[in-house]
Amino acid sequence: MITMLVTYAGDEQTPFDRDHWINAHFPLVRESWGPYGLVSAGGFFPQGDGAGLIAVGVVNFRDEAAMETALNSSETAQVMADVDTVTAVKPQRSIVKPL
Repeated sequence: MITMLVTYAGDEQTPFDRDHWINAHFPLVRESWGPYGLVSAGGFFPQGDGAGLIAVGVVNFRDEAAMETALNSSETAQVMADVDTVTAVKPQRSIVKPL
């Protein structure tokens, strides 16, 4: 399995629709990328100062090939367009490979 972390930088003043992100965006992610090897997708909101992060998405794929296929699929345009509904902050992706 391979994990993609999707982070959103900001502070308490940064507009971010938490309800839409959890209840609409993640179901869209699961529907869009499930056929390509998505294992799970969810998110959380860091407590405390969050070190400048307002939200973190955790997206697990079967393997790196599945992740690349999903990200290059036509459905990714819809997933990314939905991010604009949540916030104007552009997410950053990082990959966590198993040890």
